[in-house]
Amino acid sequence: MTSRTSLKLTDERKRLFEKASEIVAADETDDPPRSVVLDAALTHLIESKENIEKARGDVDPTTIQQVANTSVIGLRYRTRVESRWR
Repeated sequence: MTSRTSLKLTDERKRLFEKASEIVAADETDDPPRSVVLDAALTHLIESKENIEKARGDVDPTTIQQVANTSVIGLRYRTRVESRWR
């Protein structure tokens, strides 16, 4: 991973930040800074993968796949968690 000093905000990224901010906000009047939204999103991604790995063996693979599949985390039946993002 490379370190960058700026983040270009396309219209789509702005829309995603707005939606994520609504999830992270404490209430309807809260407007969390982007750094808080990014931290929450990264933490969620890492914890989701860990939770999926922990659930293997206790929950059948089909259920895990139905509940946890997203456009970012892709699950292959009975094999592995892989990233579809890049």
